[in-house]
Amino acid sequence: MLYLGVDLGGTNIKAALVNSEGEILCEAGIPTNLPRPAEAVCDDIATLCLQLAEGKDVAGVGVGCPGTVDGGTVLYSNNLDWHDFAMEEYLAQKIGLPVVVGNDANVAALGEALAGCAKGAQSTVVVTLGTGVGAGVVLDGKLLTGYTGAASEAGHMVVLDTPDAPRCTCGRPGCLEALASATALIRMTKEARLAHPESALNVLAAKPEDVNGRTAFDAAAQGDAAAQQVVDTYIHYLAVGIANLINIFFPEVIGLSGGVANQGENLLKPLRAAVEPMVFGHDFAQKHTRITACTLGYRAGVIGAALLAKSRME
Repeated sequence: MLYLGVDLGGTNIKAALVNSEGEILCEAGIPTNLPRPAEAVCDDIATLCLQLAEGKDVAGVGVGCPGTVDGGTVLYSNNLDWHDFAMEEYLAQKIGLPVVVGNDANVAALGEALAGCAKGAQSTVVVTLGTGVGAGVVLDGKLLTGYTGAASEAGHMVVLDTPDAPRCTCGRPGCLEALASATALIRMTKEARLAHPESALNVLAAKPEDVNGRTAFDAAAQGDAAAQQVVDTYIHYLAVGIANLINIFFPEVIGLSGGVANQGENLLKPLRAAVEPMVFGHDFAQKHTRITACTLGYRAGVIGAALLAKSRME
C-alpha cells in the first residue's frame, strides 16, 4: 500500500510518495510563501499531493505541521500564525483521501523510529538540536502526544534553575532550548570569542556573523581552550536533558537530529560519557539506552508523516 507524506515548514512544503516500508518512491517540494492564510497553504499541499498520487493507489495522507495539533486541528502554530484551523478536514475535502495531521517534530520522530536510526526498537526518543530543541516520543510504534497533543516538548524542561540562567523564547529561564539548541551554542561561542581575543574562535570566525554551530567544535579540535570550554558546557546541559528523558522513559534508543548532531562522534562520545552517571541505576542495569545520530535527514518528516497515515489506517 502507498501513502503520501507531507512536511510543512515555514520555508518549504515537501511531499513524498512512500510505501509501507517507509521507502520514498518519488518526492516534490514547493515554497511555503508565508505569510498566507491556512487555506491558501493547504490548497498548495493538496495540489502537490494530487500530482504525486496521479495514477497511483494511495491509501491516505499524513502531514507534519509545526505547532500544537489535536484531533486534526492545528490549535496554535507560531511559525505559521495559525489558530484553531481544522487542517485534516480541509485537506481531506480537497484531496479526496483520508488525512492525518500531527506535530512535525513528533512525525519526524516516528519516521526515525520506524524507518531510521531506531528501526526495530520498541521505544525511541528523538531530540532535534536546531534553532530550538524539539522532541518526539515513540512507544511501541505509536507517538506519545499527550492530553492536548502538546506532549514531548522536551526543549522546555528546565535544566538550569538560577537567577542568571538564559531566558528561553517561551519566557522561562533555564530551559533546555535556551542552553542546548544550536542557537544557544552559537550564543555561547560568540560570548567566548569576545571574552578571549586570543582564541582560535576569532580566527575561524573573524566577525560575529561568521559564528555557526560548528565553530566551537572546530576550534576545540585545534586544541583551543576557550572553545573546549564552550563545547564542554554545551554538552553538559544537553546531557542533563538527555539523562532526564532516559530517566522518565528509559527508551531503547535516543536519536539526535539537527545541525549540531552532524558533529557525529565528536558530540556523541563525550555526551554518552556525561549522560552515563546521571542515569538512575546505570551501574546495575543490564540494558542501556543507545544514544546515536538520526539517519533520515530532511526526509524524516515526509517518511514519518506517511507512516503516521499508515498507522492510523491499519
